[in-house]
Amino acid sequence: MQPDSYTVFPSRGRARLGIVVPFSNTNLEPDMQLLRPNGVSLHFARAGGYDLDEVPDSNQMRQFALASLEEVVDSLAATRPDAIIYGCTSATLAHGPEFDQQFAQRISDMIGKPAITAAGALVLALNALGVKKIGFSSPYVEQLNQEAIDFLTQCGFETVSSAYVGSDLGNYGQGELTPDRVVELGCDADSEEAEAIILSCTDMRAVEAIGELEKKLGKPVVTSNQALMFAAGQVLGLRPDEMVLTGKLFEQMAETG
Repeated sequence: MQPDSYTVFPSRGRARLGIVVPFSNTNLEPDMQLLRPNGVSLHFARAGGYDLDEVPDSNQMRQFALASLEEVVDSLAATRPDAIIYGCTSATLAHGPEFDQQFAQRISDMIGKPAITAAGALVLALNALGVKKIGFSSPYVEQLNQEAIDFLTQCGFETVSSAYVGSDLGNYGQGELTPDRVVELGCDADSEEAEAIILSCTDMRAVEAIGELEKKLGKPVVTSNQALMFAAGQVLGLRPDEMVLTGKLFEQMAETG
């Protein structure tokens, strides 16, 4: 017997989405399942290339981005995906917009399908919202926070306020932040000038904080994983009624779509 939810939330048949996950990340996969569009199947592959015992700073993230992708992308290509997501925001943020675009193109060339980076998805989401002034927060070390802000500046966005988590978290510490703590970070990053709040990191439980934060702040909240699925919906040509409408980002998609 088919589960009762099958007719409401079909699990496959519309499209296949390949997702590259950093090998210590524990929150990207659950978030993608929360956000999974109707009829889209999700296929994950884990990628290494960084030291689990080191604090994930700019050097670690650059190392991860530059590590060979051939094996992990080949494993996803075998599922014949309609698009591939690269699920680490900071890896390409640390290199700048030009590198991010070239990196996505490199993956796309490898499989002959569109590729989406988390950093690029944030930019797409902000442009879709039509905002220019943002508040920014993440669980990154402060140097990487600044590099992320520089990246967004080069993409045309002004960071008018920001919040640092307060300590240099290890690879597992980022993923262990609770949604309540993420709400606090989002509030700390807010200011009167900020038109939207960015919560950057695919291993932070920020998707679960979107609703409460938007209610508290009265403005859009954009997270890495939410932006990734929004971008995937754009690339795959999905209708609003096929998407899990999470936050003001998706609400405006439904209003205009």
